[in-house]
Amino acid sequence: MLSRSPATASLLLRSLLRQPRGFSSSAAAAPAPAKGGDDGKLVASVLFERLPVVIPKIHPVVYAFQEFSFRWRQQYRRQYPDDVLGKADARGKGDYHIDYVPAPRITEADKANDLKSLQRALDNKLYLLLYGNAYGAPDGKPIWHFPEKVYENEETMRLCAETALKSVIGGLDNTYFVGNAPMAHMVVEQPDSSVSSFKRFFFKSQVVGATKYHIGKCKDYAWVTKDELLEYFPENKDFFSKMIIHIR
Repeated sequence: MLSRSPATASLLLRSLLRQPRGFSSSAAAAPAPAKGGDDGKLVASVLFERLPVVIPKIHPVVYAFQEFSFRWRQQYRRQYPDDVLGKADARGKGDYHIDYVPAPRITEADKANDLKSLQRALDNKLYLLLYGNAYGAPDGKPIWHFPEKVYENEETMRLCAETALKSVIGGLDNTYFVGNAPMAHMVVEQPDSSVSSFKRFFFKSQVVGATKYHIGKCKDYAWVTKDELLEYFPENKDFFSKMIIHIR
């Protein structure tokens, strides 16, 4: 067995520490701006998501399979005496019993197609879009975009994303950021603009215990489903379709 001197072992350890790391669950520091002609701007965007409020409707094929499975299990179920079943039926009929009335799936916001309300599409996910000035917009015109902020001197890109969302809704009390790392990123090329190419990093945040937010720092806003969101970005439809994993 070969033996190594302390000096050789120290050099080997240093070489291992210099190797780039792969994935990390901790909040990584933002990379330094690129040198040269490209200013290397970094933009943190937030995919602000409201999860479904009610259980989505079961697909007819799934419902048919569940019905078949239930009938099949009924053939082999154990038969209990009537007195045992009678005791089970008598439970829950006291003064504390409350009749359950399900909430309607179709709300007034659905009927009015109110895109500014969180009380719509209760069985679906909703995402916040803003209409106003965005970094890299053609000719500086207002466009639909996500809450965003250009990275300046924040310690991490996630802190930059938190600042972007906070500036829009006024606080982060009723929000939850999912993880420290971005969920996706894209390189935005601007061949016909004074703004050079830049990188946009997307962070996911979710609505927690809130039914309304006071949205600011924009000319208009909308809470949209994934299918509606893709209509706002036809040029990046494939990218956002892969980025937003939506299983109903």
